Amino acid sequence: MVSPTQRPLTTHDVAYLVRASFGPRSRVRDAGPLAGGGYATVWWALLDDDRRVVLKVAPPAGTPLLRYERGLCAAEARYFRLVAERAPQVPVPPVLYHGADPAYGEWLVTGMLPGRSLYDLAGHGVDDGPARYDLGVALAALHRITGDRFGYDGDRAGGSTWRAAFTEMLDALLADAADWKVRLPVTADDLHALVRRYADVLDEVRRPALLHFDCWDGNVLAAPDLDGRLRLRGLVDGERYLYGDPLLDLVSPRLFRRAEDEPDHPLLDGYRAAAGPLVLDDSARRRLALYRLHLYLLMTVEMPSRGMTPSSHPGRHARLAALLDEEIAALGTR
Repeated sequence: MVSPTQRPLTTHDVAYLVRASFGPRSRVRDAGPLAGGGYATVWWALLDDDRRVVLKVAPPAGTPLLRYERGLCAAEARYFRLVAERAPQVPVPPVLYHGADPAYGEWLVTGMLPGRSLYDLAGHGVDDGPARYDLGVALAALHRITGDRFGYDGDRAGGSTWRAAFTEMLDALLADAADWKVRLPVTADDLHALVRRYADVLDEVRRPALLHFDCWDGNVLAAPDLDGRLRLRGLVDGERYLYGDPLLDLVSPRLFRRAEDEPDHPLLDGYRAAAGPLVLDDSARRRLALYRLHLYLLMTVEMPSRGMTPSSHPGRHARLAALLDEEIAALGTR
């Protein structure tokens, strides 16, 4: 299914944007769409100088988006450049061009990293433990980068404290839910009550660490090394980055699971090897529950903007509703 946020492209369009990026003599030898995302339109292209690149085109101007999704194409370029400069050991795509065009809007061209996503590799009988260990090491490196404030950059949700930023992030999603008429199993008052109840654990976060936020298996690339072990080759789709609690980055890699219930998982082993002890005490567990609540809320609220409804995707809607109920119930008893 193509999301309403994804602009249709042809090989002619890709060739035009390549010339706009690298000059009129640049040519495309081959190209095709890349699947897996539901926000931007993404194609790969083989250029006449043998470079393989990824072209990401932002939604057309005027496309209804969630509040935090404003300017994501530029945000992704900033993220990749920041990581390349401050954490060069983390494999992110090199930014080759970021531009805009009256007809095509905003686009980004990056180098194409090797490997396949962990999502694509699932079910192929490969041991992905080494790649997940590497992901933990990479996240620890990202988290050593400190921002100027908590939350998203620009004029999106943020604040001088993590509690303030996290509250704004939730409020933005609640406003989006109202705009899109999304029914949620939790009210604004209930959410605010939970944040107030656990304000002390949110206030324990004093440093705004750089977070990828969206490290689900589709955004983690891996390939075998010379010994045949699957190793990390890339982190992509960094446009949703923000600054906050490093624990937030342990949620999407264990999507629909609880990281604290798998303390010996390779992801956590890698993180501990690079960052030192990872204490998953009562405070950490409460914050992780809040962060899962935020993610499942986001995944529910974004459905209409991606062309999904409870009737067209009943399984997704029901699963997210059940997960939200579980986290709300768990927080209510802690």
